[in-house]
Amino acid sequence: MIHAHLFATFRLVAGVKSIDLDLSNGATIMDAVRRITELVPVLRPHWLDSAGELHAHVHIFHNGEEFALLPASLKTILQPGDTLEFLPPVAGG
Repeated sequence: MIHAHLFATFRLVAGVKSIDLDLSNGATIMDAVRRITELVPVLRPHWLDSAGELHAHVHIFHNGEEFALLPASLKTILQPGDTLEFLPPVAGG
């Protein structure tokens, strides 16, 4: 089971704080993103462009590390018990 936590506007849009995902062996972070947008379609335009690619403003942390800093990025293979956190862009001063 993969645990996905939504924050700020993503949580408001989806109407849920977290989603537990039962993904197949070898599933990647991007597979999790696609599965979540299937389960909560209202998130799709916030997360994915018309080609199904992740918007640059979506911040995803895998077990506390920003996905973009991981060697395999969105192709990082998930393990049971992993946590994904989804954060929208934050502005302020």
